[in-house]
Amino acid sequence: MSNLITKTTELAMQITLFYVEQGDTVIDATCGTGHDTLALAEAVGDGGRVYAFDIQKEAISLTSELLKNNGCTNVELFNESFVYMGEHVPEGSASAAVFNLGYLPGGDHSITTEAGATIEGLRAALKAIRTGGIVTVVLYDGHEEGRREKERVLRWAEKLDTKTYHAVFANMLNQNNYPPEILWITKKR
Repeated sequence: MSNLITKTTELAMQITLFYVEQGDTVIDATCGTGHDTLALAEAVGDGGRVYAFDIQKEAISLTSELLKNNGCTNVELFNESFVYMGEHVPEGSASAAVFNLGYLPGGDHSITTEAGATIEGLRAALKAIRTGGIVTVVLYDGHEEGRREKERVLRWAEKLDTKTYHAVFANMLNQNNYPPEILWITKKR
């Protein structure tokens, strides 16, 4: 077994997959290059469903190609913002939702997720997940909007109803160059 805490994104996904079973419905709020989408699609299997969102056509194309190359047919891609996930994902139906914030790796760095929309998307994700489900947020504060977004998202998460949610924040304290950080929110049973 590899060391989970050497790469933040792998740690985030492994914790998320603990909440996911074959046949589940899951959400990739920011499909980007498609790696999270593929991991989720494989985890839920042919009987499951992945709803994947991204505002950039390039991200949808990259994800579509990766899924095609891996024979995944259980993903529905939406070239739109995650704030609209409630229009596509039935309330209380998903076991997990994943947000990988910031900008598209290798893409236009001027196109980033933004705090206001992210919080709106997180609210939609909390409605979409079922009791016992998880929302995973990978935060990047190595750029100005990322810092603002992280601060606002964490302030928002601190105020979540403690009777309904658990929120955990993790960061790599001894790493340089703004390593990603993770917020997990679970809906209590």
